[in-house]
Amino acid sequence: MNIIAGKLLKTSVRSLALLSIVTGISSGFAETYLSPDFDFKPELLREVPVFEGRVINGEMPAIAKRVPETPFVVKQSHHWQAGKYGGSIRSLIAKSKDVRLFSVYGYARLIGYTPDLSFTTDILDKLEVQEGRIFTLTLRKGHRWSDGHPFTSADFKYFWDDVANDSNLRPFGPPAELLVDGELPTVEIIDELTVRYSWSVPNPFFLPSLAATRPLYIFQPSHYMKQFHAKYVDADELEQRVTKSGARNWVQLHNRMARQYKFTNPKLPTLQPWVNTVKPPSTRFVGKRNPFYHRVDEFGHQLPYADELILSVAGGGLIPAKVGSGDSDLQSRGLNFSDYTFLKGNDDQNGYSVRLWKTVRGSQFALYPNLNAKDPEWRKLNRDKRFRHALSLATNRYELNQVLYYGLGLEGNNTVLQSSSLYKEEYFKKWTEFDLKKANALLDEIGLTQRDEDGLRLLSDGRPMKIIIETAGESSEETDILELIADSWLKIGIKLYPKPSQREVLRNRIFSGETNMSLWYGNLNGMLSPHSSPAELVPRQQQSFQWPKWGQYVETKGNAGEEVDIIQAQELNNLYILWFRAQSTAEKKDIWERILEINAEETYTIGLVAEIPQPIALSNKLMNVPENGFYNWEPGALLGVYKPDGFWFDE
Repeated sequence: MNIIAGKLLKTSVRSLALLSIVTGISSGFAETYLSPDFDFKPELLREVPVFEGRVINGEMPAIAKRVPETPFVVKQSHHWQAGKYGGSIRSLIAKSKDVRLFSVYGYARLIGYTPDLSFTTDILDKLEVQEGRIFTLTLRKGHRWSDGHPFTSADFKYFWDDVANDSNLRPFGPPAELLVDGELPTVEIIDELTVRYSWSVPNPFFLPSLAATRPLYIFQPSHYMKQFHAKYVDADELEQRVTKSGARNWVQLHNRMARQYKFTNPKLPTLQPWVNTVKPPSTRFVGKRNPFYHRVDEFGHQLPYADELILSVAGGGLIPAKVGSGDSDLQSRGLNFSDYTFLKGNDDQNGYSVRLWKTVRGSQFALYPNLNAKDPEWRKLNRDKRFRHALSLATNRYELNQVLYYGLGLEGNNTVLQSSSLYKEEYFKKWTEFDLKKANALLDEIGLTQRDEDGLRLLSDGRPMKIIIETAGESSEETDILELIADSWLKIGIKLYPKPSQREVLRNRIFSGETNMSLWYGNLNGMLSPHSSPAELVPRQQQSFQWPKWGQYVETKGNAGEEVDIIQAQELNNLYILWFRAQSTAEKKDIWERILEINAEETYTIGLVAEIPQPIALSNKLMNVPENGFYNWEPGALLGVYKPDGFWFDE
């Protein structure tokens, strides 16, 4: 074992400095998070024009009764200006299920990320963390659901008592995200506005789960959901509701009506800025402003500025064309860098502009040799780092970057990027130079010296080295990448055949070991800090396509998959445990550096090109959209981290 790992194994399990780099929370100290430093005066509140008539008629409370006593205050800055009310932000989606973007773009979370990936309270008024294991959540007094009903600790109690711990609704118990070494939290309802989650050991995953693009929901609107719960409704009455809905039973009905993230139930109260008014399936979803939303600007305007967010189904292949025709006011989904030239050619005449934001995946795409492949010959080769090095050395990343991305990407491994505090050039560049001579020498060293009449190397069982690389078949970019790689790999005696399929089919084949190698997106986040989870770079997840059965073994506690049997991978798992227990930022950083060092040397995944620009198309009249930003699903929620509720039209 590495010296650092051996030293840290001796570290006792005491209080963590949970997320201190990101949040400033340190061991034994409770950091208080509030709205930005601004003494907000309720008398500044101004009525939203679209609600004035309803307020006058007594159909709706006045603005001072609709926002919390301590709202989240958004201050003006050099890139964010107080705006004007009105208008509908139009955006296109590829399929009906993308109605979930009301939650993604709205990005109202108990605690959320800022654009620099620090944490801030959002729905919460205050958050205190002690010893990395005790989390005290304080709600905003006067905060209400979109239907006007108070949002209180009763909604947390309902979720914990009547959902998470109801064996009918959750046969396997509370969400796995709440388990720490098999231990569930102690949940205390302190008072109407205060909830405490605590564990006996630190939980470094709790806050990231709450701030996620698809967040961990630890509350439900109890006043609404109780009508679908057997504990609170007469059996005959509940059965009538089940029959009317077409559900199998009350459990299915309850789960169907409670989908806060999926946004498929227009009657479900929400805390997001826009409330979906259209039940799927549909080709057009209209989100109306939430009258009880908790964010305001410093001049007393309740957000969102736009009256509506409209999501229209266009089909993935049609989105670039429709954006080019001016049919969207704000678009990123469905657009790729390859669409940039076309979009720029139509922007002036159709009243929109295109910005290029930086993507922050570890690599746009990466190759994943399956170390758990069923085929014994390919399994043996994939496990030999000399083979992985040879494939990496024979990949012309410069050509990929120039041909596909106009030289705008970064050529290197699937690892942390320069914007990460953990970045080292050796992690990003090791074994990535284009060197066919060195690649051929490595293959010869392995013993792959025999060739057939076509010049292809022969496996030890006599088969020519024809490797099928499977993809999800979701873009021409995948095919273009593999065609370019195939040209250079042929020069080292390996024939590459792309095989597109479908996402779920691909995953199942990888999990079962049928796939020898795949092309998939790179690591989700290249902007890592010492307090970021190392899960993507250690064999603990089935979703890691380089070692799916090792990950499955960990996830199922040894009931399925394969136990890790390579010493470097075993060390990675040990390092993960040490990271989890580490007491300080310095210790976590040391552990992370060893994890990154192993991954760079072993080349478990073959990164290609990173930071490919993402086109963001927007109406020339839409304000407060950053000129430069980063674009990522997790963390970042695509556009959500930049708070689209603050975007407004300058007519």
